[in-house]
Amino acid sequence: MKGRLVVKKKMENKQEIRLRFAPSPTGYLHIGGARTALFNWLYARHYGGTFVLRIEDTDQVRSTQEAVEVILEGLKWLGLDWDEGPEKGGEYGPYFQMERLPLYQEFTQKLLKEGKAYYCYCTREELMASRERQSKEGKTPKYDRHCLNLSEEQRKKYEEEGRKPVVRLKVPSKKVIFNDLLRGEVVFDSEVLSDLVILKSEGIPTYNYAVVVDDALMKISHVMRGDDHISNTPKQILIYEALGFSLPEFAHLPMIMGPDHTRLSKRHGATSVVEYKKMGYLPEAVVNYIALLGWSSGDGREVFSTEELIREFTLEKISRHAAIFNLEKLNWLNNEHLKRMSVDSLTERLIPFLEEANYLRKEDLSPSKINWLKEIARLMQGRFRNFSQFIEFTDYFFQDKIDIEPQVWESVLNKEGVPQILQLLKDKLSSLEVWKEENIENAVRDVASSLKIKGGEIIHPTRVALTGKKIGPGLFELMAVLGQKKAIERLEEALKKLEEREK
Repeated sequence: MKGRLVVKKKMENKQEIRLRFAPSPTGYLHIGGARTALFNWLYARHYGGTFVLRIEDTDQVRSTQEAVEVILEGLKWLGLDWDEGPEKGGEYGPYFQMERLPLYQEFTQKLLKEGKAYYCYCTREELMASRERQSKEGKTPKYDRHCLNLSEEQRKKYEEEGRKPVVRLKVPSKKVIFNDLLRGEVVFDSEVLSDLVILKSEGIPTYNYAVVVDDALMKISHVMRGDDHISNTPKQILIYEALGFSLPEFAHLPMIMGPDHTRLSKRHGATSVVEYKKMGYLPEAVVNYIALLGWSSGDGREVFSTEELIREFTLEKISRHAAIFNLEKLNWLNNEHLKRMSVDSLTERLIPFLEEANYLRKEDLSPSKINWLKEIARLMQGRFRNFSQFIEFTDYFFQDKIDIEPQVWESVLNKEGVPQILQLLKDKLSSLEVWKEENIENAVRDVASSLKIKGGEIIHPTRVALTGKKIGPGLFELMAVLGQKKAIERLEEALKKLEEREK
């Protein structure tokens, strides 16, 4: 997929455009994360900016290397190439948070020295007791600043007890106001906040703290993320201000919901991006679909190439309403992209799935075999929604023997007159000297005419005998691609089974 098209536009401010995607490697890359990555990537590419990938791996219990690899694989498959980050490097690295611990500790010491932060030795039990007391008094439960002005003697006593302190940011009492590029002005009262823990007792930064330090040092100009993060933004702004960093622009994307308007989950058909790859979806179709989850061109179009998305993408075209995930819409879009592909490209994309199904080996791909595959691709183009379904729909081309489901057998083949129809057709087809669609059609119609039956009465049992399926592409073109030898063998096999059933 071509992803390097850049559309340079004039921005109101002349700052360097730098956006980031910063997943936590605690699971797979899901649809919501992929959309966040895509919108950041499209914005960076549209304005000729930089797209940064950062791995936020401070959750040491849940973060895994396997998850990192799955996330990278998903982004690569979608074509969302990053300019800086893992495997690429860059001047603002390292790009894994656990490799940046000295930076967070350095800035923490600065805040402590300036009196903007302090050590807190309170235990979990003490914190819970304090909150319960405040609740009973009708107050908003928050940290009571017990450790804000500890004497040296009190601090020493706590340390002798073996208490390991966290570091808290002293939150000023003020209104936090910021302009969200999608929502407009957002106002938040810091009075409801506890003094924020910025460094845990083991020396690992909290999420909000690490994000601010990283975004500031990596010169991120725009923070675009899901609106489930909007409550984090005021906290992060307070940290930006305490550290003396300039604020980036913020944009919070509406949530993605299931068709039942509940939070998107696996039961709605949303799964790992890598699973869509395994199921045989086109990456450009998945990118197209994800882009439409909250964005539209405004002109009614729905099918876009990645290059067109880059040209068209702007924040003004993002909806403020929740997007609805619909698997059928993805299937439709994937089919539309499949229909627009050249037969050569379609065949090339099919080969790995045919290999995985053990229908062919790459080393056996002769020019004649490739041409035959192209004929199958041309025959089926537009008739399947993904490559997995192609394998399901076309297995009869690649197998010597086919299985006919009992229900299909009973409803189509196990009928009076069918043996006579198939026998006459087999004899007629066996005599054909040139095996091509026109000759096959004439042969079938001659048999139908001689038996004084309608075309459907011969076409339906013939299709089932040849493919094991009740539906598929046109019978005559299907038979032309299947080949004379295999067609005759399958008619003989069906006749043999019909004869055995009559005994």
